Amino acid sequence: MCASVKYGSRGPALIPRMKTKYRIYYITLFSVVLLGLIATGMFQFWPHSIESSAEWSLDRRSVHDAPLVRIPMSSPIPERGDLSCRMHTCFDVYRCGYNPKNKIKVYIYPLQRFVDEVGVPISSTGLSREYNDLLSAISDSDFYTDDVSRACLFIPSIDVLNQNSLRIRETAQALAMLPRWDKGMNHLLFNMLPGGPPDYNTALDVPRDRALLAGGGFSTWTYRQGYDVSIPVYSPLSVEVDLPERQPGPRRYFILSSQTAIHREYRVELERLKEENGEALLLLDKCSNLSQGLASVRKRCYKGQVYDYPQILQESSFCVVLRGARLGQATLSDVLQAGCVPVIMADSYILPFSEVLDWKRASVVIPEEKLPEMYTILKSIPHRQVEEMQRQARWFWEAYFSSMKAIGMTTLQIINDRIYPYAALTYEEWNNPPVVKWTSVNSPLFLPLIPPRSPGFTAVVLTYDRIESLFRVITEISKVPSLAKLLVVWNNQNKSPPEESLWPKVAVPLKVLRTKENKLSNRFFPFDEIETEAVLAIDDDIIMLTSDELQFGYEYFNYLYTYKMPGDIKNWVDAHMNCEDIAMNFLVANITGKAPIKVTPRKKFKCPECTAIDGLSLDQTHMVERSECINKFASVFATMPLKVVEHRADPVLYKDDFPEKLKSFPNIGSL
Repeated sequence: MCASVKYGSRGPALIPRMKTKYRIYYITLFSVVLLGLIATGMFQFWPHSIESSAEWSLDRRSVHDAPLVRIPMSSPIPERGDLSCRMHTCFDVYRCGYNPKNKIKVYIYPLQRFVDEVGVPISSTGLSREYNDLLSAISDSDFYTDDVSRACLFIPSIDVLNQNSLRIRETAQALAMLPRWDKGMNHLLFNMLPGGPPDYNTALDVPRDRALLAGGGFSTWTYRQGYDVSIPVYSPLSVEVDLPERQPGPRRYFILSSQTAIHREYRVELERLKEENGEALLLLDKCSNLSQGLASVRKRCYKGQVYDYPQILQESSFCVVLRGARLGQATLSDVLQAGCVPVIMADSYILPFSEVLDWKRASVVIPEEKLPEMYTILKSIPHRQVEEMQRQARWFWEAYFSSMKAIGMTTLQIINDRIYPYAALTYEEWNNPPVVKWTSVNSPLFLPLIPPRSPGFTAVVLTYDRIESLFRVITEISKVPSLAKLLVVWNNQNKSPPEESLWPKVAVPLKVLRTKENKLSNRFFPFDEIETEAVLAIDDDIIMLTSDELQFGYEYFNYLYTYKMPGDIKNWVDAHMNCEDIAMNFLVANITGKAPIKVTPRKKFKCPECTAIDGLSLDQTHMVERSECINKFASVFATMPLKVVEHRADPVLYKDDFPEKLKSFPNIGSL
């Protein structure tokens, strides 16, 4: 058994392939296990398995980059695994240290080919495509470091995702040979198919000392709360079949069961429920008249009628997920992708990512003994709640189940949140889909208190071709004491900005950013050059504000506008070149729960360079579109936050009869 490795700039891209000369060993050592797996319906749990694909390409040169490591028979074996381990006892947080980004650093061991003394590999499949994807995703992420001395967490390139492909003793010995093993401290192992026949243990049987385990089949007996991470059993089938998102609502069937090879007692009870409730329940099983292979995996049958799987899951409101030989089921991922509410009946099962995900919002968990009452229980759930659960189920799949990258990044983020709890994601950030998030209200007084990289504020000036007005705006803004930097967003792709020598001389850094497209939303893009928490977004024709008025107040919502704006609002703004200010007001109002404040100039709007030719607001359709966009935005947000109020907030002593030198902002309202 050998596998290839390609090294990129960020880390290893790993590709498996089996050598012919080891097939004899493979057949001899694992034929009995494989026959047992087939007999117990192994493909129920992982339709494609996670074995190597023969169609993968192989870079023969890189095969030799992975050194061969022989494991002496006398090599030490790690301890079975300490069930008492917790983060404060078996994890060295001091190795993670302080860093300004509050991110752990993860090191991936170089690929090695471990074999025993006679040359037999420790794994029958080498490196699976799934594990290759996982390691590649980590090596491309902000968590990755190639400097082992900086690492907080270590991940072996030894694939233990599928225990059925492993030689338990030799794999444990290989782990113990890793240079930084240190009894597994700060090491993370990913496993999705634990145990083996006949017992099917709910955690990886490979002895692993104190290593953390991201496992796909934990029970309450084997899961170390706050230490291990419960992960999904990845379903390659779900990814390869395109299931477009379906709108929540009533479906053709009320309950659907699609699992094959489930326990006979469960099957009998489901058939009884089918007899009682007729067409409301669809009970599917394996198709007996189809040849074995991928085609049969993608089909389910009922009384000779063939259904496409997993497409049929979208036709039901609720989908049953029963325990099989293992607690963790790939069916759960298929059901979530279909937007079907999973009905989980697997006593003691630790649901994936349950440390941060609120499964009550996306599933119904019923004790196995309550299976006869399932229909009655589900009928008692209000229709609106079912629709919310359908929407949440689909989002859980998209965010946390849809790829090995999603699974890996979620696992690392959970560990990261434990180590840097003050910078951890909130319940809402973990559980609220982007569309749902706007229904909650966050007071601006309780926004995250994260120190900015630089004090003061950044002025972002959007411009197209009004040079004289632009220079006047820059000159006035530069007088504001708290100004830290000036960014000019040059939105004209057909004309170059003026030469550097022609720009006003200011005391703060000034940078011109040339955009690729003429979009109004460019004014709210969170440019890397912005290093302050506060940002002033202003057009090149706003010349009626004084430096005192600018100093008086400013806010920061660019990131939310660019990346968290719901629906197609941002695209609408860019297409119509209108209403970006209204969109920002809607955003702020829905986030804070407060009506927005529109500050209008006291004097007549002045812009010497504005003409009927180049002024957006002078177009006859401009005001009509602004009324249209208000209606559209209210529809997307499902609320109208804009309120008609009359209120003016002035600084203390603004109009009082005091000497000017005693007033903090004497120049407010002077224009």
